[in-house]
Amino acid sequence: MYQGTLAAGLILALSAGMALAEGDAAKGEKIFRKCQACHMVGEGAENRVGPVLTGVVGRPIASVEGFDYSDGLKALAAADGTWTPEELASFLEKPKDFAKGTKMSFPGLRKEDERADVIAYLATFSAGGGS
Repeated sequence: MYQGTLAAGLILALSAGMALAEGDAAKGEKIFRKCQACHMVGEGAENRVGPVLTGVVGRPIASVEGFDYSDGLKALAAADGTWTPEELASFLEKPKDFAKGTKMSFPGLRKEDERADVIAYLATFSAGGGS
């Protein structure tokens, strides 16, 4: 019984990860325009109201130097939180539920495919600053 439950859970986890991996970066670039008032990404990006998002996929949570994060994100960082595609999807869905006290005023992206597209777009930018 336990092995069946474990296998089912593994299949669900893998399928969720695959759904995120299937995002369309070109569509994500268009959706990301909503984010550009507060965030920059790519070569020459600087912190604005929100932190630089270059290299965010796989980066430790609340780790951009020079940015003043909320206590909620700092707590996640203290627990060794990492911006995996799954964590980013949860944050982008409902930022205020994911990180209590977040300064991000954006209400979130309701559609799973839009979240996957934005994450696919962000994943095209390496931590080195370019795409």
